[in-house]
Amino acid sequence: MNKSMSLGILCVCTAIASTATGQVPGGTGPYPGAPVGNMPQIRQSFYNTPVQAPPVSSNGLNPAGTVAGSSGWVNGPDARLAANPNPTSGATVGTPASDPVGSEEGKIPVRSLLQMFHDGGIMMYPIALCSFVLMVFSFERFISLRTGRVIPRPFVKRLIEQLQQQQIDRDEALELCERNPSSIATLLAAAVKRYGRPAVEIEQAVLDAGERESNNLRRHMRLLNAISNVAPLLGLLGTVMGMIQSFNDISGSQAMGRPEMLAGGISEALLTTAAGLLVAIPAYLMYMYFLGHTDRLISEMDMHSQRLVDAISAEGLQESDSSRGRTRSRKAA
Repeated sequence: MNKSMSLGILCVCTAIASTATGQVPGGTGPYPGAPVGNMPQIRQSFYNTPVQAPPVSSNGLNPAGTVAGSSGWVNGPDARLAANPNPTSGATVGTPASDPVGSEEGKIPVRSLLQMFHDGGIMMYPIALCSFVLMVFSFERFISLRTGRVIPRPFVKRLIEQLQQQQIDRDEALELCERNPSSIATLLAAAVKRYGRPAVEIEQAVLDAGERESNNLRRHMRLLNAISNVAPLLGLLGTVMGMIQSFNDISGSQAMGRPEMLAGGISEALLTTAAGLLVAIPAYLMYMYFLGHTDRLISEMDMHSQRLVDAISAEGLQESDSSRGRTRSRKAA
């Protein structure tokens, strides 16, 4: 009994002494078993802990892959994790921001006109020649079939009026027609050469000259019509040749199961058909336009020629003399 009470009193005294001195049983260093009740000692031990200096490269900069952490400088994969502690908040490590290769693969390939010309095969060359001929002769017809060049209306009006009023004779009228290079002047000159002859004879001369001038105005029309018919046939021939070549290419065993080869061959073969149509359609439109314009010019030339025949034929001159005689008689009366 006395021993038990003595042991209890000893334990109580030991606990009181430990509390008074601020020591925790079992502690020997500054952190585990460190003094709890003495905060100045804890701060002193913290400030006395040595700090690790950051690694420095030869150029005075921090080497790649080092990041300052809470307990010093971290290297390697831990540096990337320390630099980006929340991977979901930014770009994923090791993944580029953009994928230029993938974006280029998604683009549709575009071929130039020259490349398409070469892909079309040998038949593209005659089609290109047809296109060049079409442009040259279309330009020539635009210049030659201008209304002012074929039928200069002031010249025609003045010449017919002077002949109707007999202000000029046959030689003067013929000289005026020969100095004018227009088609209507050639037609009127053929009529003036038979000045004073019967109307039937003058009309026949005008018809002969008009036929020659009509053929001259329709010059190169057949060429435009031929281009509009031949160009699609050349394109079709090129397509057939391309299809034959494509089937020959895929007939080998190494091409089995590769439909892209057949599709590519057909695509290139159809280029000649498209090129032929691109030449034939403008050629046909030019042919129809020039043909209609020529018909209008010929119709107007025929109208002016008929007026001249009525003025210089024997019947016309006789009627003109009679009308002038009646006019003088009325004035005399």
